[in-house]
Amino acid sequence: MPRRSIHERRLLPARLGPVQLRNRVIKAATFEGRTPDALVTDELIDYHRAPSAGGVGMSTVAYCAVSPEGRTDRHQIHMRPEAVPGLRRLTDAIHAEGAAASAQLGHAGPVANAASNRLPAIAPGRLFSPLGMARTHRPDDTDIRRIIDAHAAAALLAIEAGFDAVELHFGHNYLTSSFLSPLLNRRKDAWGGPLANRARMAREIAKTVREAVGDRIAVTAKLSMDDGVPGGLRLEESLQVGRWLEADGALDALQLTEGSSLLNPMYLFRGDAPRKEFAKVFPKPLSWGIKMGGRAFLREFPYEEAYLLEDARQFREELKMPLILLGGITNKETMDKAMAEGFEFVAMARALLRQPDLLRRIQEDADTKSLCIHCNKCMPSIYTGARCVLATHAT
Repeated sequence: MPRRSIHERRLLPARLGPVQLRNRVIKAATFEGRTPDALVTDELIDYHRAPSAGGVGMSTVAYCAVSPEGRTDRHQIHMRPEAVPGLRRLTDAIHAEGAAASAQLGHAGPVANAASNRLPAIAPGRLFSPLGMARTHRPDDTDIRRIIDAHAAAALLAIEAGFDAVELHFGHNYLTSSFLSPLLNRRKDAWGGPLANRARMAREIAKTVREAVGDRIAVTAKLSMDDGVPGGLRLEESLQVGRWLEADGALDALQLTEGSSLLNPMYLFRGDAPRKEFAKVFPKPLSWGIKMGGRAFLREFPYEEAYLLEDARQFREELKMPLILLGGITNKETMDKAMAEGFEFVAMARALLRQPDLLRRIQEDADTKSLCIHCNKCMPSIYTGARCVLATHAT
């Protein structure tokens, strides 16, 4: 038989740790806004059924907090026994369409809305959070150990719920990422200071989860390469974290991301910054702050295909473990380029929100182009149910 070309690799079955995926395209975790009671709904199931039927190899459910205070707000799922039956219905629906299911596990840390959760937000130190209009709680060793162990407990519940993989959230200045940040982590104890200390939480979470789940499911992590914030985590330090995570051997793959949900969210998304739309969905005084200072917080960065590729290449050169390329993956040419450069998987988000069946369309017609225009007006829609605001159905 002739050797398969690199351009066919993206659609061939591939292994992610112990899991066999039907192809190398993953629906990335993007908060769905369809869990008003912090439990699975039919709307959430439909949300993930669509890209699964549309051909992706795996759909990632976001955001499954490992503890109640780890939610960005009280409407998000937190992993507990009561959530398992609904999550099982969700994974059954994804599997019925031929895709695998992954649960994104993490702790929102300083990105949590303490007022909504009715619990203190947690950060490396005492920071003022405009989300909850209160200072964050500085965790001690007992708190940190509880949160590390909560990741393992959540992963075990994910197995019970039928998930094939878990994605550990080490990005966007959520809790683990905030500990990595030299800007946010000014601690003088064993969890702060030099990078080895700041990376301790990420490494211990990964190892503790792997010890709990063994080889029953795949374990991946989403790691920020660059916070996009002066004084924050930069590429050189993130590369070293990647080396340590690889050496620890607890992960089956790394998904590479950038930006800070706390300080510079558009650094991940690129494209238009929907300031007016965000101001409408936030309560006062946050809405006033966005109207007056939104240009400083919601900055605009130009969109281009595979916009994280240049930074991600350095990880590909340094690491041997499987890597997942995220950011501006919308067509066959970009997928093929990622495969040619040695990335084992690609992850898509906004393009699938616009066209859940985009991959199927690309399979049928290689010249298919995404209808997503990167206006990012889908971002504020997460508070009422994430959707593409330009069309109810892709055309």
